[in-house]
Amino acid sequence: MKNKFLKRISDLTHIHHRAAFVDVKDRVAPKTSAFLALAKERYSCRSFAQKAVSDKDIEQILEAARVAPSAANKQPVHVWVVRQPESLAKLKEATQYLYNAPVAFVVGCSEAEAWVRKYDGKNGAEVDAAIVGTHIMLEAADLGLGCVWVGSFDPAKVLEQFPQMDGYQPVAIFPVGVPAGEPAENHGKRQTKEEFVTEL
Repeated sequence: MKNKFLKRISDLTHIHHRAAFVDVKDRVAPKTSAFLALAKERYSCRSFAQKAVSDKDIEQILEAARVAPSAANKQPVHVWVVRQPESLAKLKEATQYLYNAPVAFVVGCSEAEAWVRKYDGKNGAEVDAAIVGTHIMLEAADLGLGCVWVGSFDPAKVLEQFPQMDGYQPVAIFPVGVPAGEPAENHGKRQTKEEFVTEL
């Protein structure tokens, strides 16, 4: 009799919770955030339409890069916008991977200006530059533009062609433009959560 009574109370509590929508979060699939959707949709674009990127879009991308976090807020990073035909031709001397994009952002860092980890002397300049580069890629994607991270370039040739970059180490080049292709077949290939994550 007691067990039946307790079961009845449990059933009533369950009905009350459902009626009060207390357990909605447990019954409804979580909504994907706008950021996560953007991160999943972004892909490395290697084909660009011959259309110019607007000044407004370039400014948006630069602002996203400017506000990127850096270790101890040292901000040891600089960005160069390369879009004049003669400047793009110079950049092509250092890499074959501009894919005829109408504009490229070169991200460089200064180790002399960066935070240094005291325990082992690790310099944070390249990490800070990588964060800036990630902001560039995601903002470009949010604007509906294509972008690709180019690490295959001759840094000595970049510095030779652009003396304005003296004092900085080129870290990455980001061609940006209106996409004219589709993601590569391996774009969606990712490790499983079990492979990627270890809980300690």
